[in-house]
This record gives sequence, C-alpha cells and structure tokens, in this order.
Amino acid sequence: MLSLLRRLFYPRPKSRSPWLIVVGCVTAIAITLLQPQPSAAATAQHYTDLEFPPLPEIQLPDSTRVELDNGMVVYLVEDHELPLVSGSATIRIGSRFEPTDKIGLAALTGELIRTGGTRDRSADEIDATLEQIAAAVETSIELTVGTASFSALSEDTDTVLTLFADILQHPVFDASKLDLAKNQFRGSIARRNDDPNEIADRELTKLIYGATSPYARTVEYSTLDNITRRDLIDFYTDHVSPDRIILGLVGDFDTKAMKQKVIELFGGWAATSNHELALPEVTPATVNGIYIVDRPDLSQSYVEMGHLGGLRNSPDYAQLGVMNNVLNGFGGRLFDEVRSRQGLAYTVYAAWSANYDYPGLFIAGGQTRAESTADFIRAIRAEIERIRDEAITPAELQAAKDKTLNSFIFNFADPDQTLSRLIRYEYYGYPSDFIFQYQRGIEATTIADVQRVARTYLTPEDLTILVVGNAAQVNPSLNSLDPDRTAQPIDISIPAAS
Repeated sequence: MLSLLRRLFYPRPKSRSPWLIVVGCVTAIAITLLQPQPSAAATAQHYTDLEFPPLPEIQLPDSTRVELDNGMVVYLVEDHELPLVSGSATIRIGSRFEPTDKIGLAALTGELIRTGGTRDRSADEIDATLEQIAAAVETSIELTVGTASFSALSEDTDTVLTLFADILQHPVFDASKLDLAKNQFRGSIARRNDDPNEIADRELTKLIYGATSPYARTVEYSTLDNITRRDLIDFYTDHVSPDRIILGLVGDFDTKAMKQKVIELFGGWAATSNHELALPEVTPATVNGIYIVDRPDLSQSYVEMGHLGGLRNSPDYAQLGVMNNVLNGFGGRLFDEVRSRQGLAYTVYAAWSANYDYPGLFIAGGQTRAESTADFIRAIRAEIERIRDEAITPAELQAAKDKTLNSFIFNFADPDQTLSRLIRYEYYGYPSDFIFQYQRGIEATTIADVQRVARTYLTPEDLTILVVGNAAQVNPSLNSLDPDRTAQPIDISIPAAS
C-alpha cells in the first residue's frame, strides 16, 4: 500500500504511458481491498460489553537507603533498561520562608544556584560542558521545596555527578547573571495580567489565604529591587545544607560503586543548619465574599469560588477524592448538569485540594458567557448542595472509584517516578506506603462516606466568589446572588517600577 501511495503522489516520468499507471493503481487497490480483514471488525462489541483483565499489582523497585555522616539521605535505585542515569536533590527550603520585603528571593536563589556559576567553573563553562555531552542540570526553589536535578548518559555519570555536586555545594551567584534573572522577572510581572485564568487563580488565592500570606503573595517590582547578591548568598547559606537534603539516584549504575561516589562527592560537605523552620500559619482571610475583576475586553466570565481545603494526611483524604470525582471530570455531575444539560459553561470543574503540610483549597468554577455568570454560579452551588443533601447512586460511586483505581498504576510508570514519591513522603514526614493507604481507602469508600465528607468539608455558605469578566455585561449582576452581599471590585493594576 505504501508503494501504491508513492506511485500516486510521485508518478514516473511522462514517457511512461499514463494508462499503465492507472491500471496498475486500480489493480493494487483491488488487491488490497480483497485481502481478508480481521474478524474482530465484523464482531465489534459495544464498549459496555468489553471485558478487561484485572489491573496488575504494583511492585516497588528495590532501593537502597543510605544516610551520610553529615545527615544527607540518599536513595539508590538501579535500572538497567536504558543507559541513562538521573538524580534529584530535594531540599528543605521554600519561598514561604523568604522575607516579606524581598519576595522573589527564593526563586532567584534557586535559579542562580545553577546559572550563577561555581567557585571553579563559570556559568558559561558549565553550559558548554553539559551541551557537549547532551546532559542537563537544573535547580529551582518553589513554595515549599527546593530541587536540584540532573540527567545524563551512564557513560557520563562521573562527569555530570561531579559537576552537579559542585553546583549544589559551591554556587557563587554571579552578579551579572542576577541582573539578567531580575530583568526576566520584571518581564513576567509586566505580563501577569495577560491571562484571565491566571488572574482568577492568583486573586482567589489572595482572597482566601490573604494577600500578604506566604502562600499567596506575589513578586512586585519593589520587592525585586530590594534583593541583592548578598541576600542570595545568605538565603542559600541559611537553608541549603546536607542535613536538609534527600538525594535520589536512579539508572544504569552499580549500587555499591555509586554509594562510594556519593560519599566521595558529598561526604565532606559540613552541615550548617542550626534551627528548625516554623511553618507559616494559615487562617482564611475572607469568607463568603463576592468579588469582580472588571475586564471590559472579555466576552466571557472566568469564575472561581472556593474556601480552605485540607491536608493529605486527613483520615478522610481518600473519601474526599471519591467525592471530588463524583463532582468533577467528564461524566461528573458538574459536567453533565451545568455544561451538558443547562448549557451554561464552556468548562466547569471542582477540585478538593489537599497539601502535605498546609491546608489546600476547595475550588469550583469555569468559563461561561458574561450574561450567564450569575446562573452559572447558582448552578455550581446547587450541585455542591445536592452532594451534601442527597446520597449518590451506586453507579456514581463505582464510576468515581474507577477513575482513580484504573489510573493508579500510572503513578508508578517508571522507577524514577516511584522514587520521587518515596522521597516526597520522607520529605513531608508521610509513611512510605502512603499511596497504598490511599488506594485501600478508595476501595473501601461507601455511599455514606461520600455524603459524610461532603457535609463535613464542603461549606457552600463560606464560598468566596470571584469573577474576572466584563462587569457591564454580567446581567443579572452579581449582587443578585445574595441580597446581603455586594460584589466588591478588585484592582489588579501593577504597581509601577521605581
């Protein structure tokens, strides 16, 4: 068939009779069509009649855990399927610990650990070395964690791991690279109101946690201008220490030899941390307010409503996951009712979010026509009320459980992914079999459990509602949602740079 297509689109020279080409093509097509077809096509089954084998049992790869004398924890997992080695250092640090007047310090520190050079190598020399052997080293600091990672061919492991250790232990935070990174940050500040979805996420988070909360605050030109190279050095020195690092290595190596290499490269790194970091407290800043970001340029409304969520170590975490799947996703109540039956939404969703060591958020929302905004909000709230007031059906329970259980195996698609989970659980103080506890909890969830957690954890009366859209076209207005509450405008203008 491939040769036939070639002849059709790339005919032979004109000296060849076109009639011979046509006859040849017709003959080839006829032969192809007359070939026996698979019998399955003649006996196709409806998807509801298909039977599938049970999901395979999850097998965790063998791993070796080592703790160095300086407190660094190391996990080693051999995987000889491909000639590759990767590693990741999880660092007990986060932007939630940066000073209020220097927001952006953690992100800049995380970036310049890698891009700011080391005592013995300039940033350009590091780039050239990695590019020459097609390897990568990356570093970053996010809200609750810092990471440093590398990937390389197994034949280049010694070179890249040595470079990785140098970057992690001896950064110099080159001043010119800091200036470049700050300019890039300024560009992101200038563009932060371009995407309505990002506006909605950012502003609802500020409303619930509080604009000055470490879990919601944003970088401004003024806080960026306050940050110096000395600040980066001090932040790194205060927080990056081997006793605050869990290093995971997976790939094509010998465990015994790799252990010795890690000790050689990291064993002499002295621990410098001398204090425990107190986590910032979380209390809701606003409850049940209605807010709007007026964007006359938009023809649709971006809606988010929510309140504080919870922690993953809650005894009801698995049951909340099932409840969430009843509401959310394709075939969920919000999709079927608000989008399909009422036709009020382009997208609609709900998500019970739980974090490891601070409360997450419960958020529901989506996109709708400006004139349908109030009806859209009422429809979502009605579904939240319904899952609290009425027991779900056995079919809904099974479908919601299947969503999680049938995709569960993809949490362990490769040893690298599995190792990252083990490290994450140790980092936050969770049991190593936490994911399996969650699996068993999903399997054991009942109809009564779903209604119980919905009544306990979903509080529609506490929902803070935010709309990003054209206020003039929202008709009826948001004030019609509750006669006792008036929609408050939010100013998202960006403070000018100094």
